[in-house]
Amino acid sequence: MTTRKPSAYPSDADLRRLIHFSTEDGRIWLAGQRMVLLHTAALAALRKEMIENVGPAQTRRCFTRAGFAAGERDAALAREIRGNASLSDMFAVGPQLHMLEGAVRVTPLRFSADPETGAFDGEYDWEHSWEAEVHKHNYGLQAEPVCWMLIGYASGYTSAFMGRTILFKETACMGKGDAHCRIVGKPLEQWPDADELASWFKPDSLLSTIEHLQTEVETLRQEVMPDADRTDLIGRSEAFRTAYELLRTAAPTKVTVLLTGETGVGKERFARALHTLSPRASEAFVAVNCAAIPHALIESELFGAEKGAYTGSQAPRAGRFERADGGTLFLDEIGELPMELQAKLLRVIQEGEVERLGSTQARKVDVRLVAATNQDLSRAVQEGRFRADLFYRINVYPVAIPALRERRDDIEPLAQAMLERFARMHGKPPPTLSDHARDALRGYAWPGNVRELENLIERAVILSKPNRPVEARELFPGMGLPVGAGVDQQGQIAEGGAASFDCEALLSQLQSSGEGLEGLERALLREAVSQASGNLSAAARMLGLTRPQLSYRLSRDQDKGGDPS
Repeated sequence: MTTRKPSAYPSDADLRRLIHFSTEDGRIWLAGQRMVLLHTAALAALRKEMIENVGPAQTRRCFTRAGFAAGERDAALAREIRGNASLSDMFAVGPQLHMLEGAVRVTPLRFSADPETGAFDGEYDWEHSWEAEVHKHNYGLQAEPVCWMLIGYASGYTSAFMGRTILFKETACMGKGDAHCRIVGKPLEQWPDADELASWFKPDSLLSTIEHLQTEVETLRQEVMPDADRTDLIGRSEAFRTAYELLRTAAPTKVTVLLTGETGVGKERFARALHTLSPRASEAFVAVNCAAIPHALIESELFGAEKGAYTGSQAPRAGRFERADGGTLFLDEIGELPMELQAKLLRVIQEGEVERLGSTQARKVDVRLVAATNQDLSRAVQEGRFRADLFYRINVYPVAIPALRERRDDIEPLAQAMLERFARMHGKPPPTLSDHARDALRGYAWPGNVRELENLIERAVILSKPNRPVEARELFPGMGLPVGAGVDQQGQIAEGGAASFDCEALLSQLQSSGEGLEGLERALLREAVSQASGNLSAAARMLGLTRPQLSYRLSRDQDKGGDPS
């Protein structure tokens, strides 16, 4: 059980370092989450319009739930930022962030918490509540408390921090004419009016009813047009829709389809989608990577072989064409086929017959052919590396699969689906992406396309921690926020971040110490490890490094004879 009496908060320097004004691109960040500075007048106008259109009860519920969601987000930072601090200092992250975010001034009166039993008892004074100010300005003094979003924040933060439902109630409010606002928080079941109190946090409002109806309509629409669901293709960008519509149009026919696009764009997924949308969906889908099979074996792989057709052939074997009979055969990297096999492939396509290696008997096959390449086959024809007649035969219906950088609107839904898939695969809860992580995904060039995205997301899932969003630096090691400004101790925006340095003093120290930049780095490493009580993860966060980066620097220092402890 941790009990805290009224006292000053710990320094908020660690929190101010998380606030970053990216002045070049017009964004504000709080530890990887995008923030927005809004005029209270704008929020007041929104509040007033909602009250007049949907009523005070529905408005209160919406604002309370919005605050609750914001509080939950900030709670995820508390244990990460102050993982080695006392419970009271760790919990103080919420009130201190609430103040830094400009919502209200928070003064602790009573704090008692026990994470093991879930016991909680807290009381705080609020001053300068933005909600009380704007509500009183628009409507005068009220009979009931009006700090709906602020109460939601306190409840959301504490519930997420304690791992159980803790709700706060205003016992005094400036909106009622009290000198200041006061809030008390305790577990839901300890409130005599628990049902009424909890009702403000439930989504059973007019807006959620509309949302529910929209969900039902969308479900019915998917039942009428289930193609996208059945194919497992994800996309909403114009480039994706163009390719998908071509695929859907070709699906009911028998036309040979040529899929083109860069390596990693997902050509096999599109081929499987074409098969799923076709009348052949219940039959086999057989995929062959022509570049992965040695030239000496590829003929028997495609067309089959009789017993004794080559050394080691002990029994007759059906080729991929025969296995795909009635279904779809996907030939990936068809441009890698040897020239002599290209002629045989052309005959199979034209005649619908295959001859196994070592046999003179033709076998009828009914196969839908889908080919794919990342090469320019027309150039390969000009250079004599690909037969012109085969090219014209497979190029009847070309479909260009766009690169991931050409379908940026699809990156986030693709990443979300991959997070859920890899979480199931590795037995972990699906993590979320921070705002900065999503922004980094959209801004990356993706030379490896969807395959590269899959690799990054799987790695992020494996490294993810419970109740903590994936940060951009975990997807792209070494990535930081854009150069901009932070907030100094006086609340002023400081160029270069909150940790703006006195360069003149630093240079003077370097000159007097005689140890140079390496000496300064060693001193910083030792100080960070010392302040973190030997916790390397916490020390790395202080220095803006990853744990592996810090470990590398410490080992390098030890190799040179330094002592990081």
